[in-house]
Amino acid sequence: MTATFETDVISTSAGDVAITFIGHGSLMMEFNNKIIHVDPFSELADYSQLPKADIILVTHEHGDHLDLGALENIRTEKTIVVLKELCTAKVKDGIVMHNGETREVGGLTLNAVPAYNIVNKRPSGEPFHPKGNGNGYIITFGDTRIYIAGDTENTPEMKDLQNISVAFLPMNLPYTMTPEMVADAVRSFRPRILYPYHFGKTDTSAIVDLLKDDDVEVRIRKMA
Repeated sequence: MTATFETDVISTSAGDVAITFIGHGSLMMEFNNKIIHVDPFSELADYSQLPKADIILVTHEHGDHLDLGALENIRTEKTIVVLKELCTAKVKDGIVMHNGETREVGGLTLNAVPAYNIVNKRPSGEPFHPKGNGNGYIITFGDTRIYIAGDTENTPEMKDLQNISVAFLPMNLPYTMTPEMVADAVRSFRPRILYPYHFGKTDTSAIVDLLKDDDVEVRIRKMA
């Protein structure tokens, strides 16, 4: 690798999941010799030096989440790319998952959770992330469900989630959630571990303070 990234290991009933924090909305996971990349973005890393992907999860069509150069560097003939309909204009031979859909992909169960704005909108009145355009993904590793929310607010669908062990929730203003929105979501679906991610210039100490009396471990990593 050309850079050193932080990595945490999450123990599950099916083996350890090593989560590498590339930055922004980009993650890499290793599980049972499979490599999973989420929203690879070339501005954060030299993807030609990172492990090739068995699975790539793309949350939506924006360029900091759908980066064709990064995909080219980690995709092989065997790589499975999971994406939304709008992404297929640029990425061929991917698997489209619709909001609310569950699929077995590469031996793992994936759930696609709607990712969208309710409050935060462009000057035109259009949401930064309209409903239907984006997915968050729940990946099941044995007894452990890891939720990577994508660009979204604290939607009803998010707040109705159950049995989430680890949650990655975005806090990049004005495009996604305020710390207060993140705290509201966490108190609804009660993940064991929260990673604020894709947080830009948002002060992460705010979410730590908001959840200091709640039974959730807040882990801050380099995910601006």
